[in-house]
Amino acid sequence: MDDFERPMPPLNADERTNLESWLDFYRTTLDIKCAGLTDEQLRDASAAPSPMTLLGLVQHMAEVERSWFGGVLVGEETTPLFTSPADPEGRRQGFDLSGGAGFETARTIWRDEIARARANCAARSLEDTAPFMGGEVSLRWIYTHMIAEYARHDGHADLIRERIDGTTGV
Repeated sequence: MDDFERPMPPLNADERTNLESWLDFYRTTLDIKCAGLTDEQLRDASAAPSPMTLLGLVQHMAEVERSWFGGVLVGEETTPLFTSPADPEGRRQGFDLSGGAGFETARTIWRDEIARARANCAARSLEDTAPFMGGEVSLRWIYTHMIAEYARHDGHADLIRERIDGTTGV
């Protein structure tokens, strides 16, 4: 695996620093889980009957970053980043793989969405809200949701990576 500088969240910080640090920790963890693998390995499904792959997880997280920090928080009109013949409308949020897009392209898109997410959050407070599901959702709630989303999928990534080459931990 490549050497990554995974940022350890501070042990004693204000709430926003804590939330942003844990989100970055889990973002980096997904990147680490994909490091050093070929495109073919990154397309390797976890275990039947699941079609989940590391590449699909990266694509999915790009979609989720875009959806929450662009579509919900800022109210941008968003369209799917990743579609496939099995999912031409992108309803599975990037999990399905198209034949052509490789990991480096997906990773660049994901990282661009992370940068856009950071920019969209920079001038907002944790109490700032946006319309969602007939109510209001706060930036605090979105950060918490995204931490949970990444943590869950990092667990999937850990199992997929172990199946591919036996690498565990991190």
